[in-house]
Amino acid sequence: MDHWVVVALGSNLGDRQQWLGRAREALRAGGWHWTRASGIYESPAVGGPPGQGPYLNQVLATPLAECALGPRELLDLGLAIEARCGRHRRRRWEARVLDIDLLLHGGRQMDEAGLVLPHPRMRERRFVLVPLAEILPSLELPGAGATVAEILARLPPCPVGETPRRIGPPAGGVRNPGRAATGDPGEERMG
Repeated sequence: MDHWVVVALGSNLGDRQQWLGRAREALRAGGWHWTRASGIYESPAVGGPPGQGPYLNQVLATPLAECALGPRELLDLGLAIEARCGRHRRRRWEARVLDIDLLLHGGRQMDEAGLVLPHPRMRERRFVLVPLAEILPSLELPGAGATVAEILARLPPCPVGETPRRIGPPAGGVRNPGRAATGDPGEERMG
């Protein structure tokens, strides 16, 4: 099994592209450097109050051996970045300028206060699985006994208009090998 550290970014308020860019810059400044970045995807908000705007999402990943931050350190870095960007955690699933979720930290399976790995809802969230399948389709999720691509293929059909739609190429200065989950060629250039 390959061991990767994977983080998901999301935003559905304000200049969503700018918020994702700020998150990437702040993660890098905080000591986390990724080697793969998905394209930018847009999808409707899942859960929460009605009337929320659509989200932009992106997934970033690096091999565990290249990650200098432990899971708690990376989680805390993400929470600090969210707070600096103006996110206030008042209600579950409310609209947000920025959401940074630690999805995987190698093959670790853990359940501690405020930190569950793998992320407990990632296997049911198309807006996470589609960009993750773009960059790591054959990654086997810890405890799942299946790859990202297999889990994505097993999800029930998505209502029309709710499938995440790739709206932009990878951003963040990385090279992405392979093919996208949607069948589009993966980017073979520095972003």
